[in-house]
Amino acid sequence: METKKSLGTVFYVTTGILFFAILFGWIAPDALETGTAAAQTFISTRFGWYYLIIVSVFVLVCVYFIFSPYGKIRLGRPDDKPDYSYPTWFAMLFSAGMGIGLVFWGAAEPISHYMIDSPTVEEGTNEAILESMRFTFFHWGLHAWAIYAIVAICLAYFKFRKGAPGMISATLSPVMNPAGPLGKTIDIIAITATVSGIATTLGFGAVQINGGLSFMYGLPLGFGVQFTIIAIVTFLFLISAYTGLNKGIKILSNVNMILALLLFVFIMAAGPTLFSINIFTDTLGKYIQTLPTMSFRIAPLEEDARAWIDGWTVFFWAWWIAWSPFVGTFIARVSKGRTLREFTAGVLLVPSLVGFLWFSFFGGAAILLESEGTAVISELATEEALFGMLENYPIGELMSILAMTLIATFFITSADSATFVLGMQTTNGSLNPPTGVKFLWGIILSATAAILLYSGGLQALENAMIVAAFPFSIIMLVMIYALFKALREEKPFVKAEHRNIKNKDKD
Repeated sequence: METKKSLGTVFYVTTGILFFAILFGWIAPDALETGTAAAQTFISTRFGWYYLIIVSVFVLVCVYFIFSPYGKIRLGRPDDKPDYSYPTWFAMLFSAGMGIGLVFWGAAEPISHYMIDSPTVEEGTNEAILESMRFTFFHWGLHAWAIYAIVAICLAYFKFRKGAPGMISATLSPVMNPAGPLGKTIDIIAITATVSGIATTLGFGAVQINGGLSFMYGLPLGFGVQFTIIAIVTFLFLISAYTGLNKGIKILSNVNMILALLLFVFIMAAGPTLFSINIFTDTLGKYIQTLPTMSFRIAPLEEDARAWIDGWTVFFWAWWIAWSPFVGTFIARVSKGRTLREFTAGVLLVPSLVGFLWFSFFGGAAILLESEGTAVISELATEEALFGMLENYPIGELMSILAMTLIATFFITSADSATFVLGMQTTNGSLNPPTGVKFLWGIILSATAAILLYSGGLQALENAMIVAAFPFSIIMLVMIYALFKALREEKPFVKAEHRNIKNKDKD
């Protein structure tokens, strides 16, 4: 009875829209692919500048929070303490935020920029090696995590400090009525973007597991195998969802980090360690030095360069924005009790540096194998690049099995976390959404990923995600305005709060 009462317009409208989209994709997959492709092309070409500007704004806002007096504000009551230790906190936000993506693109993106389509220089050259890593850092660094941090800050602040429901619309309460029709519409847009972003990533996971099985054992690359993978993983993550946040997701997040660490240590030991460390050091410097230039690079007079930006940078910014309602909600949920400065610095810097190290070693190993003529990884399918790299090292087959296991556990963790978040967003922000609601969202997520793969493979996944991200990006700008409005109004109370805390410490 309680479950029924907690479900409302947002739940029924959103599930209805998604059910219709899944049914349409099943009946007319070509029409779905054509429609999303046309919309994606229009958004990328007409609004590429917009994506570059707003994501850069998100980074600047996060940097401001780290250094401003607002950084002392606690995401919760003054005496609240964090629920999770630093290692568990980083593991949970990292698994939810980047897991499958890092494994999927770890070798594939650097090798693509180096040999297939370089952003600014001639492919296959030494300059292309350095450029490939610099732009990979750009796509997976501060900008990506700033997008997540903005949504998470807004949700955590209004939920834990103001006692508002954990809904996207509730973060706009200083500027509108979140319970009205506009608030419900905003929640529907956020949930639709969330489903699109998560389905995209789950699709990537299924495709890469398929790629590993194809590369190692000759299984066909195609929808039949991918659908079977999705069905098996769906069963597993629904079991995990049943156990709740402090069991399934927490345990799986720590397992993910252990498996990822094992794979990383292997590449450090067996791969070109010195080369990768040098690549990391050199690229980190160039990344910091050229960050403003990369952030606003739109190439208005170079058609090929503009196509590259649309296909890579705009794609990644849209992917992170589509993921941000999910990752932001999840990070907010596990970050209660941290200060705004501690939260922003942790979310922005630690995962970025870990990602940079990951790409330096996996991307660096793939690039060196290719540049020395040991392997031709650039001719493999994107989802096979990692396995093509691993086979050139001792116990490569065992490491490939470990990599597929890691992808599967990231898949399960992301989907499990997503069912939790979607359950929250459709039960008026409940911190413990009903199991039945989580199960329903798990099935919808898997069905959406399967339909997008069926209608057009990876390209259909990318198209749908870019389209869904666009309206939510506008909502994010309003969220920032509403947050600053609330912070300004709270300023006198914050000073008094810190005086009280200091006096308690003295006593």
